Amino acid sequence: MANGEGTSSAPATSAAPRRGKTIAVLSSLPLQILFYLNGWYFAFLWLCEALMYIYKGSVLPYPTENLAGEWVLIFLLVAIEYVRLFLGKKGNLTEKVVHLAVSLALSMATLFGALYLILWQTYVLRAELILNAVLLCFLGLELVFSIIAVISFGRANQTVR
Repeated sequence: MANGEGTSSAPATSAAPRRGKTIAVLSSLPLQILFYLNGWYFAFLWLCEALMYIYKGSVLPYPTENLAGEWVLIFLLVAIEYVRLFLGKKGNLTEKVVHLAVSLALSMATLFGALYLILWQTYVLRAELILNAVLLCFLGLELVFSIIAVISFGRANQTVR
């Protein structure tokens, strides 16, 4: 022992190969990255939209009922987007088709909200147009990757049964 013999605490086991099922990870890394980036981007978008609504309400002749309705829409979009991103991240990481399918359905609500902000709002500023166009790009990419993930998760569930 004085010469450094026997100081290893690792158990002496043979390097036998592991037996059992091999499980492939089907979660989509690009989709997870998009969900993460979209969460930060939507927070930035909401902050910019809030500041632009304050600007529009004070400078432009904005009808009060329209301004209030659009504030409600923005807060509704925040709630929908939070739930959508949460379910999308959870569904992708746990490989659950149901969570991703609900996230896809909520994507349609976010899509129509962004389209409203681009097309049918009382006053549309150029900054809003650019910010919401980037949001639509995020949504489009997330829709494509979510559909691919749902198909791969569904195929994996069919082969397991």
